[in-house]
Amino acid sequence: MSSHQLSMEKGVSQASNEAKVNAYRDVIKTICNLHWSNLSQEGLTSIAWVYYFFSIQFCETVGLARILYPNDKNLEELDRGERDTDNLSPYPGVVETNERVDHCEFMRRTLELTPIEQTERLRLESIGKAYLILSRSMDPATRAVSLPTYEDGGLEQVFRSILKAQHWDTPLLKAFKHFLDGHITLDSDPELGHGSLCRFLSPTAEVFDLWTAFGQMLVEAAPELKN
Repeated sequence: MSSHQLSMEKGVSQASNEAKVNAYRDVIKTICNLHWSNLSQEGLTSIAWVYYFFSIQFCETVGLARILYPNDKNLEELDRGERDTDNLSPYPGVVETNERVDHCEFMRRTLELTPIEQTERLRLESIGKAYLILSRSMDPATRAVSLPTYEDGGLEQVFRSILKAQHWDTPLLKAFKHFLDGHITLDSDPELGHGSLCRFLSPTAEVFDLWTAFGQMLVEAAPELKN
């Protein structure tokens, strides 16, 4: 085999690996291209419910990253912005002024603002718990390096797409909108936002599976997104 052939094969292999690592971006595009603007109030409520389970996974992932990189100051700052934080306070019925909570706790309290029918609640809890079982089965290092795919533009794109929905009239959905708007503010600055704090982490191809599970959870919760 000539050195030229070897060089070409290495180039193809590197390109293939890069494509695998970046495959999650296609999942983000698919999620963003769902029919968010046509989503009913009931469908949007279902999205808020299952997003709560993603928020649990996300807070856990921040904790895992802190364990794996205990001396990293950027991750320490990211942690302060996602867990035990007052950056979403105050919000009526959810958090008091200067009250510090994990963002997943903000979502848990949000869901209590507007009751839903028990059968529907059990359905959504089943979907969310299945997602947590899958995500928790993944290697902690993989979950940790997923952070920049969420914080450095990924979730911002998804949040902006969700905000295309038309129905935000219930107390639950108004609080969910506050959550989404707040996170766009936290993540959108390329130099000072949350993405800059975890950008040093290098995602692996397995991050695709985490994003796929997230997308599947959203569609399962609100099948009308595909119509």
